[in-house]
Amino acid sequence: MNTSTLTKENYPFLLTQIPNLPKEIYIAGSMPKLEHKYLCVIGSRNYSQYGKDACMKLIQGLKGYPITIVSGLAIGIDSISHEAAIEAGINTMAFPGSGLSLEVLYPACRRRLAQRIIESGGTLLSPFKMNQTGAFWTFPFRNRLMAGISHATLIIEARRGSGTLLTAEYAAEFNRDILAVPGSIFSELSYGPHMLIQRGAIPVISSRDILEALGFKVQKEATQQSLLNLAELSLTEEQKNIVNTLRLSPCSGSDLIEKLHLTSSTLNMHISELELKEIVEERDGLYQIKNS
Repeated sequence: MNTSTLTKENYPFLLTQIPNLPKEIYIAGSMPKLEHKYLCVIGSRNYSQYGKDACMKLIQGLKGYPITIVSGLAIGIDSISHEAAIEAGINTMAFPGSGLSLEVLYPACRRRLAQRIIESGGTLLSPFKMNQTGAFWTFPFRNRLMAGISHATLIIEARRGSGTLLTAEYAAEFNRDILAVPGSIFSELSYGPHMLIQRGAIPVISSRDILEALGFKVQKEATQQSLLNLAELSLTEEQKNIVNTLRLSPCSGSDLIEKLHLTSSTLNMHISELELKEIVEERDGLYQIKNS
C-alpha cells in the first residue's frame, strides 16, 4: 500500500480547528476535493438488520452530492457505511484504529475493504506510525479525529457506554452537528440515538434530513432524481464541478470563475450546455439548478 504524510499545513480546515493535533497524519489514497462536506457515520458493532438497512438507504440517498463518508473501518455500521458509499459512488474516508501497514491494519478482516476504499478513489488516514497495532488508546484517539474532520456526525444504533457515544461526545465538544436515527423503544441499540435526540441531536428519517443538515439546498423530488444520475448525462468534469457548486447555493458568473478557476469563455461554454440540458438556469443574475 503506497502511503505519504500530511502535515498540519495541509490538514482539512475543520481538522485544524481542534486542539492537540498530531504533527503529521499518514495517508493512503486521495484526499477529497475541497468542496466536499464530511459526514462521519458510526454505530454499533453488533447491529440489527434495521440499522444496516437504514445505513445503506440513507447513504444511497446522498448519491450525486459532494460528500465524503467518514468512518472507522470497524466491524458493524462503520464497515457498512464504507461499503454503502462505494456502492453508491460516494467518496469515503476510513480512520483505522492502527497504522496503515497491511500487516497491522485493524481489523484484519477489513483489509480487503481498505483496499477497495483506495481503489474507489477514497482515503485511509492514520495518525499512528505505519506498524502501530490497534491498542486500547488508539481507538479514542482516532475517534477524536473522525469527529474533528467532519461537518456532522450521524449515529446509527449505539448501546449505553459504547465507543460510538464517545465519538458523539467529541463532535459535541467541537461544536459539530450531531444527527441520530431513531429506533425501536424496545431495543437496547436505540439507547444512544434516543439519548442524543433528547439532548438536541437532529433526528434523521431520510437522506434529505442529512443533506439539509450539511447545508445543501435540496431540490424538488423530480429535479433531484435527475441530478443524482450525473454520470448518465455525460457531463465533463468541469460541468460536474459547476453543478456541485450550484447545489450549495446560486452563484454569479464571476463567483463561479473565482471558485472553479475557469476563464469567462470556458464558463460560458459549459453554462450554455448545462442550460440546453435543462440542468442549470439563470435567474436574477445568478445561475442555479433549474426548478430549485
